[in-house]
Amino acid sequence: MIPKITHLGAENCVTGSCHLVQAAGVTLLVDCGIAQGRDPMPAFDQWPVQPADIDYLFLTHAHIDHTGRVPDLMDAGFAGEIICTHGTKALLAPMLRDAMSFSSRSDARIRRMEARIDDLSWGFELYETFTLKNNITFSLKNAGHILGSCFIQFAFPDPNRSDTPAYRVTFSGDLGCRHTPILPDPDLPDACDLLVLESTYGDRNHENRANRQAALAQALDHALSDNGIVYIPAFSLGRTQELIYELDRINPGVPVFIDSPLGIHITRLYQEMDDCWDREAKTLKAEGDHPIRFKHLYAVEKFQDHRRLLNLTGPAVIIAGSGMCTGGRIVNHLKHGLNDPKNDLFFVGYQARGTPGRAILEGRTPAEAAIHRLTGYSAHADQNTLCGWVAAMPEPPAEIRLVHGDPAARSALARKLGL
Repeated sequence: MIPKITHLGAENCVTGSCHLVQAAGVTLLVDCGIAQGRDPMPAFDQWPVQPADIDYLFLTHAHIDHTGRVPDLMDAGFAGEIICTHGTKALLAPMLRDAMSFSSRSDARIRRMEARIDDLSWGFELYETFTLKNNITFSLKNAGHILGSCFIQFAFPDPNRSDTPAYRVTFSGDLGCRHTPILPDPDLPDACDLLVLESTYGDRNHENRANRQAALAQALDHALSDNGIVYIPAFSLGRTQELIYELDRINPGVPVFIDSPLGIHITRLYQEMDDCWDREAKTLKAEGDHPIRFKHLYAVEKFQDHRRLLNLTGPAVIIAGSGMCTGGRIVNHLKHGLNDPKNDLFFVGYQARGTPGRAILEGRTPAEAAIHRLTGYSAHADQNTLCGWVAAMPEPPAEIRLVHGDPAARSALARKLGL
């Protein structure tokens, strides 16, 4: 049976992931994220189904652009099962708690919503096949994007034709890159009939990731030579922990401040989730070198400490959220230090259209500080990696739909894939 798939978010843009799947009397969603910048985010009353009629919600990973609307979806009537990996289940609560703190919900409402989400969400093992209603099956594999991230492989049988093979659909979610600190490399996909593939970096290739640590060390050495401050806007989940890992290996000899309560909490969770680490990180820990903890790393949790940090004199490195400078403590740091030529700003992640980070990167925001773009730190697969991942399938998909990308990225990847 060929399911009906409606893209309710990230169809023609990068953020706000949400995909509706209807087949054999079953309705499910893959992700339900918040859109950022100018990316569209249709209201629930514009959806072709009511939230109360959705049986399952699958989450590919815990980033807010894939999960941030879950509380709103539940307020709108959703009461089905939330399915994800064990890693995503562990990270979901702090991510959504932080997102809800910026809403109009009271603390009591947030606590009640947290309890509801915990009751409805289930962590599943990787690589096993599970069965939903009406014999629809799914399996999860490691996507290598952040801890707990997965891609999802569905099989939809024809209830009227037992001799007809099930129709196979794979949702890539956000695919990561090889050689990402802490994370195992993405798994290879099985064959499918329809591949829904992300294309965030479909029009470019990253710097050599094997050399990115050396590139960061060189950039830091130059940036700190005048005793300034290096600001790094970073997502609390994933990028912050990768940077800690790399800075531990580099040992820049200056204090490194994590100025993000959520980033600090997630880092502690990463430290506990060592069963999800890759072999290299596990080996470092076994040898007594904890991969995401070092001597000159400081956690800035209290707001009064954040205020004092604004008056810090360099040299120093400050990592703060949000990753696209849309909010969080990085905003105060940039207001305070962006016009000082001794300072530097390192962008280590994608900056969506309409975000302050994109405006700074494109020179539309005045700045005396030097602006750097280190693409080797992207958590998304680049064009070569995406094409290689598709080519690794045992047989080519009959159809590929490109989502999660700006028009130029989707077009370039489509040409490269021969679509």
